[in-house]
Formats: sequence, structure tokens, C-alpha cells
Amino acid sequence: MTTGAAVQSEDFSTRADGTPVRRWTLERAGVRVRVLTYGAVVQSVEIPGRDGARAEVALGLPDVTAYETHTGPYFGAVVGRYANRIAGGSFVLDGRTHRVTRNEGRNTLHGGGRGFDKRVWDAEEVPGGVRLSLVAEDGEEGFPGRLAVSVAYTLDEDGALRIDYRATTDAPTVVNLTNHTYWNLAGADSGSALGHELRLAAGRITPGDEESIPTGEFVAVEGTRFDFREQKPVGPGYDTNYVLEETGGEPVAELYDPSSGRLLTVRTTEPGLQLYTADHLDGDPFAPCAGIALETQHFPDAPNRPEFPSTVLRPGEEFTSTTVYGFSVR
Repeated sequence: MTTGAAVQSEDFSTRADGTPVRRWTLERAGVRVRVLTYGAVVQSVEIPGRDGARAEVALGLPDVTAYETHTGPYFGAVVGRYANRIAGGSFVLDGRTHRVTRNEGRNTLHGGGRGFDKRVWDAEEVPGGVRLSLVAEDGEEGFPGRLAVSVAYTLDEDGALRIDYRATTDAPTVVNLTNHTYWNLAGADSGSALGHELRLAAGRITPGDEESIPTGEFVAVEGTRFDFREQKPVGPGYDTNYVLEETGGEPVAELYDPSSGRLLTVRTTEPGLQLYTADHLDGDPFAPCAGIALETQHFPDAPNRPEFPSTVLRPGEEFTSTTVYGFSVR
């Protein structure tokens, strides 16, 4: 008989305004994951290495005050309503211009000034994990439509972390959701994650300008530093959207730490993956490149790029997305 994941919840901390935050712990097959109701944050992922010792491999913070203070890096959070960037803080949908909060210069990043990463989500236990949910009201951060969102974190039989996103709306809107965990498979306190080896099933990128806004081009990676079709060490300087190829259900990405033998695999229903080497971390509390983010999502600025896969959601439709992070030892 197969035993499901052990699931527990506990009081964790409180926001500055006194709102309580709970922490959920999921454990199965040697993997332990901790999730907060604040920001739907993956605070902790502990997995064994080749020596059998379990280590913390996700960059997390100790309490809610730290998350409220360090908002820019989005440590472990679910970001939305629109992950990544929207150029100029505006887009046109059905002939109407919508102006959304600009929080990165003239552009919008990860949902604006008060995105989903800064909300306290409702939570309920589900088989193998926890489902978090919230409602973003019509006009919140400038986005149209009342959006009902849920994110379920569960552990599969082999300890893989499965993330299932769902959303519905009462008016046409745009939706792009991702989880912003930074991975360091040598251990979150081990220093730089550069030197981890990466493979990506992606032969093209959507390059960005000096503000990381896509130019609209699809550029082949062959012969460039962006080519990870064969496993190679990761260097600094990546904040890049990769166009994922169909893999028939096989992983679209593999991240490997030679020192510990830990291997992270990524499977997803999303068309893109943002590789971010966290060069902009400032040492409080993590130094630049202390973790590598593999953000599965639709493309940046898709609401303004009809040549990109659509992120429009309409009444009567349901947004669905699944990403699975698998853990093993090589």
C-alpha cells in the first residue's frame, strides 16, 4: 500500500499589520517542503545528496518580516497576476488600453507594486499537500477582471514537487503565473550556485533590450553562450526567456550539482522558462548568484506581442498550468 505525503500546518509568523501567516510542511520519499500562506512562498526544500545527508536547496528567509523587507528578489513566491515584464506598464485588450502599476522603471514586473507575492493566501489540505487560493479584484494593480486563483503544492510518490495552477475570471484579462524559487543544490548556505551544470530543451530565446523587454525576435542559441542543449556549467549574467521544445513528457530542464550529486529536473506545460542567475542579489542575506531560478511561464510582454503564445483568459475559460520539480541523485 502506497502512503501519501505527510502534511502538517502550524502558526508561523505575523505580518507587520498583524495578519497571521501559517506554514505547511509536506514530507515524502526523503523530501521535505515548507510552504507559507504569505505569497504562496516555497520557504524550504530539503533533499538528500549522494552521501544520504539532507540539505536545504531553496533560498528561504526566516520569518515574514524578512519577506516583507526583501520584496525585490521574490524568494520562493508565486508571482502574478502577470509574471515577468509588461512593457510601458500598459497593454491593449479587445480595443481597450489597460494601464497597470509600473514598479520597475517605466515597466511592470511580476504583477506590479502589490502582486500575489505580497498577499496572504487562504489554505486547505488536499491529498498529498496544500492548496492556496486568493481573489484578485477587478482593477487591482490596474488589471481587468475579478480573478480567482489557486495553487496546489503536492509531493508525488517519488518526492517530486508538483505545482498546479488554476484561475478563472469574470472579464477578459491576462494571466501568467510562476514560482520564483532560487535553487542551490550544493546547499542554500554554500555560496555561489555558479558551476551547477544545466541542460535546457530549448533551441531559441526571446532576447530583450536594455530593460529586459523582448524585442519580438526569436533567436537561435546555436553558437552562443545561451546554448544549454547539452549539459554545461552555468556562468553569470542570465535573465533570459527560453522557448521550450516539445519533449514528449521528458524533462525540459536538468540542473546538476557535481559536488553533492543532486539533480533537479523540470517538467512543465508552459511554453517558456526564464533562466535567472540572481546576479542582482545584494548580499542581504544572499550574495549575487547564490541561487538559480528556473521560472516556467509564458513569455514576457506577451500582452503586447501577438506573435507570442497568448496569455488572455476570458470568462467561461479556466487557466491551468502544471510544473513538476523532480529530485534525485546522480
